[in-house]
Amino acid sequence: MEIIRNIVDDIIYVGASDKRLGLFENLFPIPSGVSYNSYLINDEHTCLMDTCDVSVGKQFIENLKAALNGRSLDYLVVNHMEPDHAALISDVLMLYPNAMLILNQMTLKFLNQAIDEKFSYIIVKENDFLDLGKHKLTFIMTPMVHWPEVMMSYDSYSKVLFSADAFGTFGALDGNIFADELKLDDTFYSEARRYYTNIVGKYGSNVLNVLNKAKALDIEYICALHGPIWHNNFNELLNLYALWASYKEEVKGVMICYASMYGNTANAAYFLANELAKNGVKSIKVYDVSQTDVSYLISDTFKYSNIVLMAPNYNANIYPKMEAYLMDMAHLNVSNKHFSIIENGTWAPVISKKITDYVIALNNTKLVGEPIKIKTSGNAETKLKLNELAATITKDLKND
Repeated sequence: MEIIRNIVDDIIYVGASDKRLGLFENLFPIPSGVSYNSYLINDEHTCLMDTCDVSVGKQFIENLKAALNGRSLDYLVVNHMEPDHAALISDVLMLYPNAMLILNQMTLKFLNQAIDEKFSYIIVKENDFLDLGKHKLTFIMTPMVHWPEVMMSYDSYSKVLFSADAFGTFGALDGNIFADELKLDDTFYSEARRYYTNIVGKYGSNVLNVLNKAKALDIEYICALHGPIWHNNFNELLNLYALWASYKEEVKGVMICYASMYGNTANAAYFLANELAKNGVKSIKVYDVSQTDVSYLISDTFKYSNIVLMAPNYNANIYPKMEAYLMDMAHLNVSNKHFSIIENGTWAPVISKKITDYVIALNNTKLVGEPIKIKTSGNAETKLKLNELAATITKDLKND
């Protein structure tokens, strides 16, 4: 059965959701699933905005046929060539061989690498437009948000921005496809942040360029390729994107990330958290990096102003789970953070320098307090150092 819904009278949602997939890109946990969004414009000419992932191919094709209601497909706009949106181009062309593909020069290169079928196409560039009748699409080049070929399409008639992967979120759509039909709580925005920071987070300056372009448009709907459709009330989302793209924190608070083999470093982490709370710090989050997927760590790294890194020595190197987190921060261009460092080593604590090297290589970082070295479990000296660090972090939060 088809599962379709009108966004406006002649723009129809033909995407589908997948709750069976455990890992997005075989990397990021998606406990609430994911949606793959596609949209059909039914005007004098019909136009499909992207396709879907192969995992929802049967449902997508049923939806597309139902939305066309016996009409042929005239155009297929390829805003993004990543396989979760372009995997079904060949299937669409088999059904509608006369469909004209609308793409840019880089997309053409990628498409030729992906399919063997012959296809007709029109190359578009910045501010070119496609006349569908009432609807006229203008194309906006948005390279590296988050692939080099990405573009967005703006429909001036219905004031819809088809935004590719920008403004997307993790999570399947359970019938309610509009954001104003959903509960937009901390859980929702946490998943939006986790999506942004892990998928797009490296390319903040490119995202800011997109936001500047969007300011010039009269937008009533944002139709992303994942997550809900935004209608009118999307200022909070845009404000958050501006924060994330600028690598500015949402919260003046402390994220404590620890690795612990036998519980000693964990004990020190919670001791520090307790001291911070006694000092009046309201926003504190403690994570065990061995038990928490790094995508959640990255998300809250963007959220909080201050990060405390705590790890044991492991073969005279950084504990592997902690090092993986540090490497991911570097890959995603984490910036503007204040770090404190604590290491634990029974006989030869040597990793604080190595952790410091990671964090000072990030953009515009600040070290708060001297690195602390714990030898096995905490003693009176350890408590004193942790108390002093808590006071230093508290002062940093107030002064910054």
